[in-house]
Amino acid sequence: MPELAVGLIGAGGIARAHLPAWLELGARVTVFTHDDSGARLAAEHADGRVRVARTMEELLEGSEAVDVCTPTHTHREVALAALRAGRHVACEKPLALTPGDVEEMIGEADRAGVLLFPAHVVRYFPEYAAMADAVARGAVGRPAVLRFTRTGTYPVWSPWFADPTLSGGILVDQMIHDFDFARLLAGDVVRVHAHVRGHQEAPAPAGCVAAATAVLTHASGAISHVHGVWGLPDAQFRTTFRVAGRDGVLQHDSAQTKAFRVISQGGRADGEGIPATNLTESPFLTELREFASAVTGGPAPRVTARDGLEAVRIAVAAAESARTGVSVETGAPGAHPGGAPGPQARNESQEVAR
Repeated sequence: MPELAVGLIGAGGIARAHLPAWLELGARVTVFTHDDSGARLAAEHADGRVRVARTMEELLEGSEAVDVCTPTHTHREVALAALRAGRHVACEKPLALTPGDVEEMIGEADRAGVLLFPAHVVRYFPEYAAMADAVARGAVGRPAVLRFTRTGTYPVWSPWFADPTLSGGILVDQMIHDFDFARLLAGDVVRVHAHVRGHQEAPAPAGCVAAATAVLTHASGAISHVHGVWGLPDAQFRTTFRVAGRDGVLQHDSAQTKAFRVISQGGRADGEGIPATNLTESPFLTELREFASAVTGGPAPRVTARDGLEAVRIAVAAAESARTGVSVETGAPGAHPGGAPGPQARNESQEVAR
């Protein structure tokens, strides 16, 4: 693979998961943060393979591609700056906090003729990739009922996670992975009903928990049930899925296979970790190799900017449903004639009448 000059923006847990992948890919990495955390991260690599930029402009000047690993509420601003400078962008999930912001980012990428890549790393976990391939081959027939669960510790190490105005809360920050997979397998989601319980505001004291459930109605008629938990500090990271169709069922439980583990990120708070697998290659490496290949003349990545947009559309509709207590139409393309500008709440009595 041709050497790629990568600008890494951020120095938190996700940046520390991405950086080893970039170095293994042979990239020349420059890191930028608004505080001294970037310099500390670079200093951990005494071989000089990681440079530090003093300004965003300096980082952009020396980069062909930018990897946005900053808190969610900053994604739009940071990514737009890179796109407007004509740089390819990989951006952590969710791409932004609203569908409108994501559409703006996609528009800028299109105008600049560069790639906007949503870093939905679960697409690259071997168990999930194998399941997606099996469904695409028709292993279960047309998916009819899908169930996903995702459990981890409450992310108390950074205060912005607990503030839904900054992170989107558990539905947007954590469960977006499974919303994305539900749509991948069963097609566009037209309606969401969701409920959240537990701690949902900053600050997040030690020992707090939150749980959410969302029911997705797909345009195909399939139904997806998604459950997420931000648990106690000793909660084991665990994911499950079950996909049923007329011709069969595919299911997986990470607690039974032990294929998942949580890897500690150097210099992070106790209990913070990023899920990885015990298999031969980090999914972060697989993900970023695909992005790097695409921006150096290879095939397009398996995850598109529209995938990122639709995942945000579903997650925001779920958050609105949890807030209002009614089901919410997503306004997904093709779901309604001419589309819809954004989530539209539906009263449950109207839903029954229909």
